[in-house]
Amino acid sequence: MNLTLHVWRQKNSRSQGKLAAYEAKGISPDMSFLEMLDLVNQDLIKSGEDPIAFDSDCREGICGMCSLVVNGRAHGPERGIATCQLFMRRFEDGEHITVEPWRAKAFPVIKDLVTDRSALDRIIQAGGYVSINTGSAPEANCILVPQAAAESAMDAAACIGCGACVAACPNASAMLFVAAKVSHLGLLPQGRPERDRRALAMVRAMDAEGFGNCSNEAECEAACPKEIRLSNIARLNRDFLVASLKSEN
Repeated sequence: MNLTLHVWRQKNSRSQGKLAAYEAKGISPDMSFLEMLDLVNQDLIKSGEDPIAFDSDCREGICGMCSLVVNGRAHGPERGIATCQLFMRRFEDGEHITVEPWRAKAFPVIKDLVTDRSALDRIIQAGGYVSINTGSAPEANCILVPQAAAESAMDAAACIGCGACVAACPNASAMLFVAAKVSHLGLLPQGRPERDRRALAMVRAMDAEGFGNCSNEAECEAACPKEIRLSNIARLNRDFLVASLKSEN
């Protein structure tokens, strides 16, 4: 396969960026999107040019580092996968592909396709952990957890914090991310004592970081590589409202 890439190049957060065209030749359909970028970078290095900077780590759809907007869609045209799981057979020979970084005020560009997503870490730090001393691990059957609650908590815990929900949202909202982090702890017995405090703290941290408001566009659910459901946002809104009313009493 021979492709033409239109890649966002930006030296640093203070400089202006622009799209630059590169030829990707001899690409195997069995290559992942990141392997294709590796091959393009090899050619750039050989010709003495600066390679394209992009984030990656596990390349197994677990870490969430591969934050790319491919042809206008976070993580690319396939649903339920991260960019590292996107294979070149999804594209046509001779196709033009536009590759950009996440676009959000809270995700400033560091270089090229690399953005600073530490805002998500600060939201978790604001209240995303169970801080009580639970002691040693109890017998699994000692704490009764309804199956529906356990499955909902596990589904929410699948969030890898990639930020695709933010990149896909027209308001650059982080509500789906925050909702997943609040839900996976609040649904289980160990997280319930701090459920109200956690909801208040994480939503306030999200607002302080400059993320937009949720307007129920649902692009976040469509872009999420782990297919986190919008029902988590409804749960977060309910928890935040209840916690806000309690704090006023």
